[in-house]
Amino acid sequence: MRPVIKPALARLWREKQTLQFGTVRRHARVIEGVDRRLAGFLELVDGSRDGPAVVAAGQRLGLSAEYCRAVLDSLGSSELLDDAQALRDVLELYPPARRELLGPDLASLSLVHPAPGEAAAVLQGRARARVEVRGAGRIGAAVGAALAAGGIGEVAVLDRGRVTARDCAPGGLPPGDIGRLRATAARELVHRATGAPVGERYRRPPAAPPPPALVVLAPRDGSAAYTGAAVDAQELMRAGIPHLYTGVLEHLGVVGPLVVPGASACGSCATLARRDEDEAWPRLLAQLIDEGPGRARLPACDGAVAAAVAGLAALHVQLYLDGSPPPSVDGWCELSAADGMVRRLRLRSHPDCGCLWQSSAPGRTGTMA
Repeated sequence: MRPVIKPALARLWREKQTLQFGTVRRHARVIEGVDRRLAGFLELVDGSRDGPAVVAAGQRLGLSAEYCRAVLDSLGSSELLDDAQALRDVLELYPPARRELLGPDLASLSLVHPAPGEAAAVLQGRARARVEVRGAGRIGAAVGAALAAGGIGEVAVLDRGRVTARDCAPGGLPPGDIGRLRATAARELVHRATGAPVGERYRRPPAAPPPPALVVLAPRDGSAAYTGAAVDAQELMRAGIPHLYTGVLEHLGVVGPLVVPGASACGSCATLARRDEDEAWPRLLAQLIDEGPGRARLPACDGAVAAAVAGLAALHVQLYLDGSPPPSVDGWCELSAADGMVRRLRLRSHPDCGCLWQSSAPGRTGTMA
């Protein structure tokens, strides 16, 4: 290990010999009694040396080996250290143009996953992951770009037809793509998000792709916000592939539920819960989805809401892949264009659904505390 004080943390002098690392209370740590020699020693913890070499360099400053080791132990127990070698190694998994772009993401991961080397291990997991986004409208295309920028190894955005003006939004497909094939335009958008040089052509992987680690359902008409009736969602349930619903429904952006087959409430649970409140809901839903006759003639989708929903959906995907269940598991999040508030609503597994009947999780009740 090559210890480095996390570069994401600000270094602030509270007074002459009191040094604070970080500004957010969750991560901030204070070191008192920082004289000139200790300040010099802290500058040595820059990732260029392994632990014994840092101690040896500290001794040349006039500090004892025991003191230097104690300082390193204190920095480690305070979650101020990372492993610079592990950080460099994980960035080597990516093309050169992508490494510098991922620097801020890796710095953020080092705060969320604080143990030395933990952030690198999380990013390595992202590098090996494949995610499908089904739908290249205002939400889906932007989700794909955000995931690619966040270090997901392969992002495939799938859709048919040609780009129209209503597909374009900040962070997603630009107006210059109007008239192009959606699949091609979305693929190039994702490719650009990885830092590929301008004009470099996308090269399709030679082998057949493996099953995705997760699928994002983001149809262009926002019908993913209704959940539960999509044929591909049922196929994903049978295949055991996690999937996330997202879309904008009238003025409301929706992220979730994120369905972990056999372990969390699913889209059909949401449909059945709505049926319990409104017995006509299945009939209404049939008229709304899959280009149904009751759908809006011009689906509403505020551009700012679309950008926020896409970012939130991408964050929930990353959290799940990183090993931290997002709030869209056993629930969903709503963002209103009317007030800008984000709300989380709880989703219980429905007794008539059966999605958890075969779950092997011990003690699972199908509800969320």
